[in-house]
Amino acid sequence: MIMLMILSMMMMMISNLLMMISFIISKKSILDREKCSPFECGFDPKCLARIPFSLHFFLISMIFLIFDVEIALIFPLIPTFKMVNFFIWYKTSFFFIIMLLIGLYHEWNQNMLNWIN
Repeated sequence: MIMLMILSMMMMMISNLLMMISFIISKKSILDREKCSPFECGFDPKCLARIPFSLHFFLISMIFLIFDVEIALIFPLIPTFKMVNFFIWYKTSFFFIIMLLIGLYHEWNQNMLNWIN
């Protein structure tokens, strides 16, 4: 029991020592703020935080999320092909694909797929 306590105390001391050494050695400055910022967030980390958000960037990210979720919903259609009745599977997958194509047509019609704005 005493040996277990000694080992746990040694592990805590070693981990605390390593954290202190890494904190002391690391070079953090105000100029490194950009390295810690999220990639492609749409904001400049060195300017005022209360600037207007780019609506075009927001809509592009929403389109990406929608298509990403659609792919995640299409994947289970493949293994269920042999498990259920063909006509039920066909109607369900056809309806789902038609909904995706209507959404894609709407986005195209609203010029949201124009990346050069």
